[in-house]
Formats: sequence, structure tokens, C-alpha cells
Amino acid sequence: MVHKKNITGIILAGGKSSRMGTDKGFILLNNKPFVQYSIDALKPLVSEIIIVSDNGNYDVFGLKRISDLTKNAGPVAGICSGLEASITENNLILSCDIPLISSDLLKQLINAIDDTSEIIQIESNGKTMPLIALYKKQVKSVFNDFLKADERRLRIAIKGCRTKNIIVDKTHESCTKNVNTKNELKAIKDAYNH
Repeated sequence: MVHKKNITGIILAGGKSSRMGTDKGFILLNNKPFVQYSIDALKPLVSEIIIVSDNGNYDVFGLKRISDLTKNAGPVAGICSGLEASITENNLILSCDIPLISSDLLKQLINAIDDTSEIIQIESNGKTMPLIALYKKQVKSVFNDFLKADERRLRIAIKGCRTKNIIVDKTHESCTKNVNTKNELKAIKDAYNH
């Protein structure tokens, strides 16, 4: 397994959260903000955690926070900014709205590192999850080119890279659930408390 000193954790917390109406990273589940779950899952596996967000409230977590280099350009820009700030070749990138995420799941990404894949992403329920993924630092230049061409769709940018998907087994599928709406939040709260 690649040593943690060679891996940076990057949490994207710059989304507008228009469907939720509030900054998702600070939504509480069992009195713990969503972003803390991403931090806790990354901590044992990485040498540094970077939060990509223009919101200064994230400084309360005591981690390095950087602003998006390209404003309002979505996750492609957030990933680009995070990779720019990272000093390691391997980078675990997570969104801040996956409160059931686990270190075990992230270990599967690290174990899959090879010499050819530039992005290793989780596939759950037949869907790829580019915001639960490991990105090599060199992807930054590809993403930068897409941004310059005003292409902001993450799935298109990923197609420009060499990718590998790690299909998670049924037991880990719940770890990958992200929360975009109040109904999804309620469902996760109900599941978490049972």
C-alpha cells in the first residue's frame, strides 16, 4: 500500500448547495458536521488534508483551506485548485456531502494505485463516483485545459484521463451516498440512527 506521506486528502466544500439551501459541509448528522466525516475517513490515510472552499468558516477545522482558483466553475475547478496546492503525486478527493464514508472504502482506492491509471474512482450501484476517487497530480494540466475551454462538466474532463473503476460490494454501497436534498438528509439520518 502506498505510504500516507505520499497521499494528500482534498475535500471539495465549495459547492453552492442550491438544492439544500445551506452549506452542506456544516449540516449536522449526530451533532457532527458532514465535512468532519470526510476528514475522519481521510485522516489515517493521508499526510495532509486540504479543504477547497471560499468559505472562511471552514478554518474552524484547523486544516489548510484554499480558495477555488477559478470561481463558480464547479468540481473541475475545485479538483484543479486542490491538485495545485497538493505536494504529493496521489490525492484522495472527496466531496463534503458523504457522511457515511469510511477509511476502509478509501483504502480500496489506495490499494488500486498502479503506474497507468490517472484517476481511480469508486463505482457504486452501477454509477461512477468521481468525487470519491484518487487523482494523480498530473491530471491537473488536463483539467486546466478543459477549464480554459470553458468545459465544466466533471464527467467530460475525466474522459480525457486514464481511469480505473473500483466496484464496491453491497456492504460498502451505503458509504457512498451523497446528500443533496432535505429528503436525502432525512433518509440518511433515519438510516444512521437505526
